[in-house]
Amino acid sequence: MKSRLFSMAIYLAATISGLLVLYYPFFLPAISEQSGYGTFRAGEMPAMMTLLLGLCLLVLLIEAQDPLMNTKLIALLGVLVAINSALRFIETAIPGPGGFTPIFFLIILVGYVFGGRVGFLMGALTMLVSALVTGGVGPWLPGQMFTAGWVGMSAALLRLVVQQLTTKTDRKKTSRINPEIIILAILGLVWGFLYGAIMNLWQWPFIVGAQGQSWIEGLGFLETLQRYLAYYLVTSVMWDTIAAIGNVLLILAFGVPTLKALRRFRKRFAFDYTPEGNERSLRHDEGITG
Repeated sequence: MKSRLFSMAIYLAATISGLLVLYYPFFLPAISEQSGYGTFRAGEMPAMMTLLLGLCLLVLLIEAQDPLMNTKLIALLGVLVAINSALRFIETAIPGPGGFTPIFFLIILVGYVFGGRVGFLMGALTMLVSALVTGGVGPWLPGQMFTAGWVGMSAALLRLVVQQLTTKTDRKKTSRINPEIIILAILGLVWGFLYGAIMNLWQWPFIVGAQGQSWIEGLGFLETLQRYLAYYLVTSVMWDTIAAIGNVLLILAFGVPTLKALRRFRKRFAFDYTPEGNERSLRHDEGITG
């Protein structure tokens, strides 16, 4: 119980750190006078990467001692991260249309099956390893790792919703639609837009663009939101639409068999711990006499 609370505190710290990475420029004075967002952001990367990797390593060490997440599951996580990184390498070598990427398919499903903690690690480590493989290391990487980690964390929140809908469907027995896949596909659709919208904040405060689309120090929240929406609609919405549609199609096409495979692994890795004091009752139940 203590280790779980401690690990949740670490995830909370990682989330707060991610929010600071993305939002702190809005609280700096005279930010538009900086020489450029690339130069400015590059200076923060070593500290943020050290913090983020330290948190991930600490979480792995804690989770390795949790009976619900044994070393076999950590090894599986490593394999899944490697598979996702290979998919991103293929995507880079053979670019798809617009913002299409296959990596969020596994991040969402792993977070849904194994929980938010594993989902966060799946998203963050996928971005790190794939950046090393594809040469995508840059000052944007900490933001990508945090945001992809949130994708995996959010998938676990759907479990309760799916359980309720599945129960209602079983009672009615009138629909052959798989509510689980539909809900996961909706999550993929939402994150297709949300990931791009969040990552735009990494650079938007530093960009001097068209009037009505740039951020200026001293703007109120509503005016800032209005300017950002105008910028997003002009520069990103079509790109993210393709990404969102890609997430939906991948989940609809491969969601069912992938969920079965992941659950099979989860069942194999699960075990029940019997304290030593209960050995006699266990032997009695099994009909063993000594």
